[in-house]
Amino acid sequence: MNYAAPAKVHGAISLEDVTLGYERHPAVHHVSLAIAPGSLVAIVGPNGGGKSTLLKGIQGSIRPMGGRIGLNGFSRRDIAWLPQQAEIDRSFPLSVAEIASMGLWRQSGLFGGITATGRDKVQEALHAVGLEGFEARLPSTLSGGQLQRALFARLVVQDAPVILLDEPFTGVDQRTRSDLMGLIRRWHEQGRTILAVLHDHSLVADSFPQAMLLAREIIAWGGTREVMTAHNLTRARTMSEAWDDEAEFCERP
Repeated sequence: MNYAAPAKVHGAISLEDVTLGYERHPAVHHVSLAIAPGSLVAIVGPNGGGKSTLLKGIQGSIRPMGGRIGLNGFSRRDIAWLPQQAEIDRSFPLSVAEIASMGLWRQSGLFGGITATGRDKVQEALHAVGLEGFEARLPSTLSGGQLQRALFARLVVQDAPVILLDEPFTGVDQRTRSDLMGLIRRWHEQGRTILAVLHDHSLVADSFPQAMLLAREIIAWGGTREVMTAHNLTRARTMSEAWDDEAEFCERP
């Protein structure tokens, strides 16, 4: 179905006329929608369409230029965030076990010690992502797929009700993608709310019941089959190509 902004939004995550951008140049423009608890949503659209910016706005690293983002029933401490691999400093001297243990920060604080229970959680998470025996390895020695498994282990340890994934399968092999997609399905079965930026339309059609097609504005939002039509995809590409990155911040008429 084509998108029409609701008069009033409710849900686990709500956006009310939200504009996000950088230095007063909007990257996401007047978005209103509600994402219900337990949703599994793929965010798709052309490059430069604002997909990562939207996730960063929900996660809290970008403040809205206009509008309001509501987190209903939870706080940003309850959000697990997976950035793009390109944003990860692979030279940083943290071991795989230390990367996974960063998921404990909600329980132990940024500088708190790790308890025996916490160490058990880290070990269980490394087992869940297939990285047993890699505990002491540094990111610079890992393949793209191994690094992504380590980052997913951090998400497992964090055990958050809301999970935001920015291009989780870029640069990974087919086996890693299958294993990590299995984790996402289990999270969904547990009732967590999951939003993932994805480029593989076949994967979206096969595994994600809901989709959001974004090209600076929402082109379509709802059931994946209704969203991922040839007409909507063409419209999204056309709108993205026509966007003026130098335009000043504007108000919707």
